Amino acid sequence: MEELREYAREFLIKEEVAAIIGYTQVSERRTRPVIITDPEETSKLVFNEYCLNNLAVYLTKARIKALSRKKDKVLKLAVTAKPCDVHSIVALIQENQVHRNEIHIISFNCHGVVNDFGKEFSGENLAYKCAVCETHKPLYFDKIFGEEKETPEAGDLILKKIEEIESMPHRERFEFFKKEFDKCIKCYACRAVCPLCYCQRCITDKTIPRWIESSSHQRGNFSWNIVRAFHLSARCTGCGECDRACPMDIPLSLLNRKMAMEAKKSFSYVSGRSLETPTLVGSFNEKDSDELFM
Repeated sequence: MEELREYAREFLIKEEVAAIIGYTQVSERRTRPVIITDPEETSKLVFNEYCLNNLAVYLTKARIKALSRKKDKVLKLAVTAKPCDVHSIVALIQENQVHRNEIHIISFNCHGVVNDFGKEFSGENLAYKCAVCETHKPLYFDKIFGEEKETPEAGDLILKKIEEIESMPHRERFEFFKKEFDKCIKCYACRAVCPLCYCQRCITDKTIPRWIESSSHQRGNFSWNIVRAFHLSARCTGCGECDRACPMDIPLSLLNRKMAMEAKKSFSYVSGRSLETPTLVGSFNEKDSDELFM
């Protein structure tokens, strides 16, 4: 922890970065994001199993990007990122939303984070994404901290639920999602917390023409959730923030995970894994199968 703080402090003193986007402790088992521009405030920085937020979401925010333009020169933004969050950063770079040379990635060897604040870190309180994570060491980083440790064993509950839904008859499957989407209150927390939802003006905010109804009813709720899932297909990196932010506990990652599974199965593509690989929707391969369209 002290190494992280000293490293961040020196970076700010030397004005090599405009700000450090990281985590700070607010209670024994809870953290929150923090943006630090004063070297003396780097003592607030922490990294532990309670650092849940995907801080990549802040990289495309206009006010944060403006921080990097101090004294008529462009400075880097330093962001502390778990290995899985680095996937989101890679996806943003692939889609030309941020530039690699403008970001300083401070990452960690990770053995998982909690599913719920306030509870001890264990296999029973392990974030669902951590149970199947294969990236305990970040794929890209400028500085890395922490020792390699084993992740607590836990089952893949998301995949189990997907398989359960796929075994349902079509009508029963429709009723499942109808019941879930009926709970949606159109707060758009899932949109706000998603690093890949970066449009300056979302389609849901456009009123002329009105593409998606803003009222919280069945038709509008279905339109919003299905359209968002399609917009994230082959783009979602599986950070799970939408599930965590949803106040109605709608299992949004079921759709996102299924779409990612299809992209991998049909095109051998996984989002956010390589800066050298073009995005799936931004590339064309004559050898791609036509079976999807038959």
